[in-house]
Amino acid sequence: MFESANQESLLSTKPHFEILDGLRGLAAIAVVIFHFMEIAVPDYRNNLISHAYLAVDFFFCLSGFVIAYAYDQRIAKIGIAQFFKLRLIRLHPLVIIGSVIGLLVFIFDPFTNLYQTYADKTLLLFLSSCLMIPYPAIRERFFCLFHLNPPTWSLFWEYIANIFYALILVRLGNKILWLLTAIAAIVLFYESKQSHYLGVGWGGDNAAGGAIRVSYSFLAGLLIYRSGWNIRSKLGFIPIGILLLLAFMIPFSKTYNWFVDPLVVVFYFPVLVMLGAGVQANTTGQKICQFSGDISYPIYMIHYPFIWLFMSYVEKHKPSLAVMSLITVVGTISLILLAYLILKYVDDPLRKFLKNRRPAPNVAG
Repeated sequence: MFESANQESLLSTKPHFEILDGLRGLAAIAVVIFHFMEIAVPDYRNNLISHAYLAVDFFFCLSGFVIAYAYDQRIAKIGIAQFFKLRLIRLHPLVIIGSVIGLLVFIFDPFTNLYQTYADKTLLLFLSSCLMIPYPAIRERFFCLFHLNPPTWSLFWEYIANIFYALILVRLGNKILWLLTAIAAIVLFYESKQSHYLGVGWGGDNAAGGAIRVSYSFLAGLLIYRSGWNIRSKLGFIPIGILLLLAFMIPFSKTYNWFVDPLVVVFYFPVLVMLGAGVQANTTGQKICQFSGDISYPIYMIHYPFIWLFMSYVEKHKPSLAVMSLITVVGTISLILLAYLILKYVDDPLRKFLKNRRPAPNVAG
């Protein structure tokens, strides 16, 4: 979901997709801002970035593209077991790190008594978060599937998609993939019509929406790579990044939102992936995109416990919009810095340690 094509490539001579790395980081930061603003401005119609929940669908599409890029020609050589080990090493350390941060915030949150209310469930909440077993137990927090770290819901479906990829999808031809993708698109429109939008998949009452969202976007990403649909242009990271942000800034309307969301996901995001895959960043752009891509997964996986803290503070103290806006700006910048520090001093060293402990594969890479 957040892997870099640079990190996952089989051969160092394969092309890199710096723009896609940069877009992934930009989308992750948009998610952080959106989550702050959900609390500061609960009415999506007044939210400047009201469609940033669709960033998850963009992530899923990127994931399908990058997984196909990295493993279509490789998985038969390394084997399914090795594939799963590599995916766990890449993704799961930050699942654990995010769970630990979520546990600490849950226990020591000074603005709410939720821990006292659910103290007997704390161990189960922590284990469910670490093991990615949905446990929607906290009524006051919308029965999130993973209360200690809610974004884990999308990683849950990312894992499911990876399993299907290794066991089934990697063997399917494009004709079958086209059929499955078309069916998934129809179901996506149906889900959006039923739920009135696509911001689903995270809670006990809308969990099935996560399967529907990942199905279309992951399959679309696979097709984009396998079909070689790269749109060559002279656009750089900034113009394509603006195009991505424009999708997140579409005004929210209860009247037309149900069909706008799937239109963006089915048509617009795949085009952005094709654009990003067809453009090479300049030297300055490469550095920006690399940093953006590097912090994308850490910031996504560590930010939400602090959103819970912000919500508890708002519920207790009812601050003004100006104060909440300041917290949003300072909080976002601080989380970017924290994500970088966790990446550099915790996640990267831990993943290198785990990679060095696994048996050497039979092929290069």
